[in-house]
Amino acid sequence: MVNKFKTYRNFNIFKAHKKSILLIGNFDGLHLGHQKLFNLAKKYKKKLKVNIGVLTFEPIPKMYFNKNLTNFRISSLSQKINLIKKIGVNFLIIKKFDRKFSKTTADNFIKNIIFKKLNPKYIFVSNNFRFGKKRQGDVKQLLLNEKKFSYKIVNSVPHKLQKKITSSTLIRKLISKGYLKHVNKLLSRNWAIEGIVERGRKIGKKIGFPTCNINIKDYVIAQPGVYAVKIHQKNKKKFLKGIANLGYRPTFKQKKLLLEVHIFNFSGNLYNKHLIIEFVNFIRKEKKFENSERLKNQIKLDLYRAKKILY
Repeated sequence: MVNKFKTYRNFNIFKAHKKSILLIGNFDGLHLGHQKLFNLAKKYKKKLKVNIGVLTFEPIPKMYFNKNLTNFRISSLSQKINLIKKIGVNFLIIKKFDRKFSKTTADNFIKNIIFKKLNPKYIFVSNNFRFGKKRQGDVKQLLLNEKKFSYKIVNSVPHKLQKKITSSTLIRKLISKGYLKHVNKLLSRNWAIEGIVERGRKIGKKIGFPTCNINIKDYVIAQPGVYAVKIHQKNKKKFLKGIANLGYRPTFKQKKLLLEVHIFNFSGNLYNKHLIIEFVNFIRKEKKFENSERLKNQIKLDLYRAKKILY
């Protein structure tokens, strides 16, 4: 077995990474359903003394086919890489999902990529896994080709919470409604957005509550409003606490969606710094105030509620 983590951007993998366990999927969010599959693979690894690899796609195929689907991700690519690395696999293949690859038939995917290029001993996939041109391939087709191409298919029983199957689709829906406590249970960690602090209009500073402005890019849009959050600066262990406002600032007629983060008891310059914002809990929906004085009074109440949650 190879212990050092290796990332590939093509299918030309080391010989030592063939005859491995291979997990295939988008793994957006790496939620409890995904984790169940990974944990099962780790049990096989321990028993069989083989490597574990992951094959994922970038961009997420659904985003490739629908260019209007701009806010969809639960996790960024860098977050996904870090989560997969932490869970304890040996290698990761990130295949660029482009026009040429999208035209690969299901049969050719099995024969020319899985068998000839990757040659895994076991393939772990979810029950709803689809692949190939026009999503024509499924788990049934993979099972029919097991003997022919010398692999074995393994899929676990779906993870359920409160009788609902845990899925990336469900989590996106819950995020959009602001149900962050439920989301964080399904992820087994706090949902987080990462990004670079940008210069804004400094409205927060003018009313006494300076904020860090972060572009949410292609993350799924959470329920506009105020959240209790934890803040990490990349590559630093210490985390800070604060509140975040996600929305359009209707009091100030802002048209662009913004994520603004106010950090408790903090002074310093964070412009151009890479921050990770963990959403702990939803406090209230966004609303328009008659004037900045009423907004300030509401922010003081938001701060009080956030501190009760975070401390």
